[in-house]
Amino acid sequence: MKNPLRALAAACCFVAGGALAQGASIALEGAPYVLEGTEVRTVRARELQRDYQIYVSLPPSYARSGRSYPVVFVTDAPYAFPLTRAIASRAGRKGRTIGEFILVGLSYANGDTPEYSRRRDYTPGPPDDPDVRSDMPGREPKFGEAAAFARFIANDVFPFVTKHYRADMHRKTFIGHSYGSLLGLEMLFGERAMFENYVLGSPSLWFGRRMMFEREKAVAASRRDIRANVLLAVGEYEAIRPGPRFNKREDLVRDMRAFKAALKSRNYPGLKVDADVIPEEDHLTVGPAVITRGLRWALPGSEE
Repeated sequence: MKNPLRALAAACCFVAGGALAQGASIALEGAPYVLEGTEVRTVRARELQRDYQIYVSLPPSYARSGRSYPVVFVTDAPYAFPLTRAIASRAGRKGRTIGEFILVGLSYANGDTPEYSRRRDYTPGPPDDPDVRSDMPGREPKFGEAAAFARFIANDVFPFVTKHYRADMHRKTFIGHSYGSLLGLEMLFGERAMFENYVLGSPSLWFGRRMMFEREKAVAASRRDIRANVLLAVGEYEAIRPGPRFNKREDLVRDMRAFKAALKSRNYPGLKVDADVIPEEDHLTVGPAVITRGLRWALPGSEE
């Protein structure tokens, strides 16, 4: 019997000039859909003793240019990576609305479910609910390792990206959502802000009895400046109001406005904070709008 992998490889050899030669489409029938120009790499978190996959997408001009590119890092990569890539491809066509960039998706720990991994890696401490259950049978739920995960990004992911790609590591943008935005704040409030730009969608500021508000106060008491640009964004329906799409327990709109006011009140010379309430969006639908606005805000194209 003909080796199916060999048949697939042979079919790929028919690809020339961007068009499939006659017969190649038959050999490729049923193959998984693949995003062209992307790579999946495994990076070892040395401190955590875990492996994580990162997804990488290079901009259209990368192969024919010798220049370095800004880098956008997104959390929850299985969702956010293809979405961000598609938005950049569409809205950033010819670099007009959004400038070109290298995209790096931060995925979950190998062997963990997305919920288990993001609960542990994106949160700054224990949750409010002591009875929360794990979605992985036989494993206790874990939270509060955001600081360690931030060190993984700084000590393992950044050097990997620097080594393998023409990345301008002085022009880094972080995009997170919900728990991912808590991770972003963890990195913003570190000894030195890890990114130049932070796009923080629907930040879960309610988490751990609003511990990030206390963290902000502690940082303000010990630091004179934070050098970064921050965009906070939530959906209009992430407030507590009557109606099927509004939140029932946590008012993210109120929390975002209060957090922005706290940051602005510190008068950090190097910190720029913007905030946006996006109309007609809720916690589950706001992601694409946050990414679109965040990319235009952080990496404006030639016509901006």
